[in-house]
Amino acid sequence: MAERQDRTALVRALGSAVRGEVEFGTTARALTTMDASNYRRVPLGVVTPRDADDVVAALAVCRAHAVPVVPRGGGTSIAGQATGTGVVLDLTRHLGKIVELDAASRTAVVQPGVVLDDLRAAAAPHGLTFGPDPSTHSRCTLGGMIGNNACGSHSVAWGTTADNVHALTVARYGGDTLRLDRGRWDGAPVGLRELVGSHLALLRTGFPELPRRISGYALDALLPERGPDLARAFCGSEGTLGVVTEATVRLVEAPGCRALAVLGYADESAAAEAAPGLLPYRPLTVEGMAADLVREPAGLPRGGAWLFVETGGDTPAEARAHAERILRAADAVDATVVTDPAGQRVLWRIREDAAGTATRMPDGSEAWPGWEDCAVPPARLGPYLRDFRALLTAHGLRGTPYGHFGDGCIHVRIDFDLLSGDGVARFRRFSEELAALVVAHGGSLSGEHGDGQARAELLPRMYGDELVALFGRFKDLWDPDGGMNPGILARPARLDENIRFDVLPTRPVDVTFGYPHDGGDFTAAVRRCVGVAKCRTAQPAGADVMCPSFRATGEEAHSTRGRARLLHEMLAGEVITDGWRSEEVRDALDLCLSCKGCRSDCPVGVDMATYKAEFLHHHYRGRLRPAAHYVMGRLPQWLRLVAPIAPVLNALARIRPFAALAKRLAGITAERTIPVLAGETFTRWARKRGGRGTVILSSDQVVAVWPDTFTNHLSPEVGKAAVRVLEAAGRTALYPERSVCCGLTYVSTGQLDKARAVMRRTLDRMGFFLGGPLVVLEPSCAATLRTDLPELLPDDPRAAELAGSVRTLAQYLEEYAPDWRPPRLDRRVAGQTHCHQHAVLGDAAERRLRERAGLAGELSGGCCGLAGNFGFERGHWDVSVACAEEQLLPSVRGAEPGTDILADGFSCRTQLAQLAGVRARHLAELLAEGLDGADTSPDGN
Repeated sequence: MAERQDRTALVRALGSAVRGEVEFGTTARALTTMDASNYRRVPLGVVTPRDADDVVAALAVCRAHAVPVVPRGGGTSIAGQATGTGVVLDLTRHLGKIVELDAASRTAVVQPGVVLDDLRAAAAPHGLTFGPDPSTHSRCTLGGMIGNNACGSHSVAWGTTADNVHALTVARYGGDTLRLDRGRWDGAPVGLRELVGSHLALLRTGFPELPRRISGYALDALLPERGPDLARAFCGSEGTLGVVTEATVRLVEAPGCRALAVLGYADESAAAEAAPGLLPYRPLTVEGMAADLVREPAGLPRGGAWLFVETGGDTPAEARAHAERILRAADAVDATVVTDPAGQRVLWRIREDAAGTATRMPDGSEAWPGWEDCAVPPARLGPYLRDFRALLTAHGLRGTPYGHFGDGCIHVRIDFDLLSGDGVARFRRFSEELAALVVAHGGSLSGEHGDGQARAELLPRMYGDELVALFGRFKDLWDPDGGMNPGILARPARLDENIRFDVLPTRPVDVTFGYPHDGGDFTAAVRRCVGVAKCRTAQPAGADVMCPSFRATGEEAHSTRGRARLLHEMLAGEVITDGWRSEEVRDALDLCLSCKGCRSDCPVGVDMATYKAEFLHHHYRGRLRPAAHYVMGRLPQWLRLVAPIAPVLNALARIRPFAALAKRLAGITAERTIPVLAGETFTRWARKRGGRGTVILSSDQVVAVWPDTFTNHLSPEVGKAAVRVLEAAGRTALYPERSVCCGLTYVSTGQLDKARAVMRRTLDRMGFFLGGPLVVLEPSCAATLRTDLPELLPDDPRAAELAGSVRTLAQYLEEYAPDWRPPRLDRRVAGQTHCHQHAVLGDAAERRLRERAGLAGELSGGCCGLAGNFGFERGHWDVSVACAEEQLLPSVRGAEPGTDILADGFSCRTQLAQLAGVRARHLAELLAEGLDGADTSPDGN
């Protein structure tokens, strides 16, 4: 009772003191139990300050109530320092302003929540950039970078964050504010100057000279010969000294042009030993990775390991010449120089996604951080890697090293068993031995991400007891009450405490999907999310889709990571206590569009669309569902029933009061227009002209066409066009005689028992169609057949057989009619690649077919926002429109007059018609239109 009263008093005091949000509810707490590390701590609540005054006020209240504080930026810390048991200060929502950017002095004044890419974008028009660039640059914040002294790929040229900070404004626990500058003791906590002055010899001899020494506190920055530099000493303090409310940072001149030399070596040790020899050529990066991390080595030269060496210049020729000089000096097995920016982005993505890709070993088993970023002198990197591999073998562990070879810093995820007591004990033994190995090579336990809980316990092995004791006194001068991020750096928690998996079920949860990539274990599927937060970007990368709902709302709960965190806490049962009945999880998943973008774009393959369907299945089992589930979730059966009276229903839908009543009863948002039903279904048209399945598909001249619900009842013109194209390619199209359904709408609404029944009936009815190619025109249906069907019916071999036969029209033509020449259309196109196509099927064949047909122009990425039933459901209108406005609608509005609008998905075409008044068409329709008078024979005769 007393604890509850104390919490109530704290919430009341914070609510009175700050203007930002004070959230002590279940969702806010569950979202912030973890960062990107192996650790988990449950906070009391979250405060989202609106400005620096709010930060000061919150710190004063927390000190008065003796409650610890954890500053948090993007939450991508890998050592556990962004987790805590007190009040989390979320600095991302409101404190994201670039206060000033002075190109002349090459400085910027920023708030702590500024995302790195936003600062770089603001500096780019002036030919400037912020040098440090960790792989999380699209979502990490400047405050977090200062807290961890982040580095990134370009540190060989531009240093760490500490090298690029001029001054800081810092709020301390209790609420007073300090200004930290270079070269001045003004602003230092009382007693700090005396502490340094009395330990000069220790400070001069106790720190190894390394380009990547991030471990511990940077007390040597306060030596008289180095400044003193209070701002630098604060960098890397991991939220244990105070909260940055404003920072003045240095900007550097960005090269006008860049080239990328990719150098192949026999193995990672050879690459590591070659790296120091490239530094005199002043490259911008010297990054390394080995073949066991690369799933698809497209574009990489021969080798078992590679160095990514970027160079700059005022012109492309100058950048290339610089890269070629390095290439000649490198003595590599094989090499290539890439100057095309798009080609460079493809290669860099392989490297940047490694933080997520490395969490799965090639055989699919899990790997974890913990020893993510040790650094040794670059000249020692080759021998260190050999010793490191030997230590892994001695402990029966596996890892895939990669990282900043030019700085001697290695990232690695290791297949620790963190689920069992014996596994955690081995994790500890390995950690102790690896710390000794790093120190023996003259290295630092942390070379980029900070010590956090993962390594701080072992700092005495690196620095000795006397210097570590001095770290504690340093912390106490800044934070005498010990309220700033306790348990981190000074007097740390043990490295094997607070493991985030300790709270998860030890037995598999009873679920409906098969989860074949996670051993059938839903808990293992949820564990996939390691928190690197690629889903938390304001702009998608290239054609990526993930995560449209986060970009629409900016809320963590609506990101893939946020939803995974809530599912983790649901399984844990400590913060979220009502399991599958959780309203917090339901509400977070409600705005998931089931776009499947995370399935392909998330580096670890989190599949939130599947998790959502699973959750809804359990959440509503034995309970009344939303009206939209009964109407749109069972759309196929309703459309079959009303097909004979489609003209009548179309007429009624044009009567406004009737339409309004129908939408209200069906759970459809009032802003939507009810789609027009086809007067004649595709299957009726097909039966009239022949082509039902009456012969065995033994000839490669015969192909089955899937009559999906959308093509059949809502856009039969797409099916007719596809048949014309297939016949022009010399193929005979056949169709199942009886109604079939992929189960998409049942899956998306979590009616999984019904979905499986529908799928089994479909498999029964497909009969002799199994085994031959199956052309599916609606991308969402094709994706359902390709993935959901075998994952819901894993014990039925027919499901896998049907899934393997699915082809899009373009894929079929490319594989089975490679000599067919499409009509030459020579037009410009715009529009969107369907999100399910991007995530599950890929669009390479469509791109090649468009090119052969003379259809020029790129289709946008992202999600249209309608997403099947999502955009029709009440409460989703604003998010649906926001998603469409992100890429699709601007691309169509900006298209040249006469441009054809392409959208293979019915949802995409409907969204364009309803929001932009634009008629979009399936690729099959454009090709069919061009067939009249076209010569499409293979030989042109």
